[in-house]
Amino acid sequence: MKLDEIKTKRTILRWFQEDDLDDMAKVLGHPDVMRFSLSGPYSREKTKKFIDGCLSQYEKNGVGLYAVVFQADRRVIGYCGYYFQTIDGKEEVEISYRLHPDYWNQGLATETSKAVQEHGFNKLGFNRMISIIESENIASIKVAEKNGMINEKDALFHNKVPVKIYSI
Repeated sequence: MKLDEIKTKRTILRWFQEDDLDDMAKVLGHPDVMRFSLSGPYSREKTKKFIDGCLSQYEKNGVGLYAVVFQADRRVIGYCGYYFQTIDGKEEVEISYRLHPDYWNQGLATETSKAVQEHGFNKLGFNRMISIIESENIASIKVAEKNGMINEKDALFHNKVPVKIYSI
């Protein structure tokens, strides 16, 4: 099964391809992008493993994290999609995203994550989705709230990072 592209006003979400490595290395290697990450900035090799992991998820689940292509310049500017998590022993579908800072403060994270949310409910039949957001990540909290998510609870992610679990 191949993802039909999810199109928004300014972006196209599609499956990752191996030739997305250069653009994604700029995203995942950027310290500001990876500020709220357990692992910090990615090397080129780790970015390749990330893309390979996305390709494996498509094979396994038919869904996963998608490349976000900015229509105006046709560049891959980050990812947005579904990440499968276990929270308090329960399987959850997380909407996850990261965009290059050159594309921040333009409403793109809200636009793409809303499209992923609608696709999950309307096309994939998910009845619930969450976002796990570090307590200090005010920008992502605003994105979740703009998309109708509510702060369900505070938790410790991997028993060490204080997070907020937003859900819809």
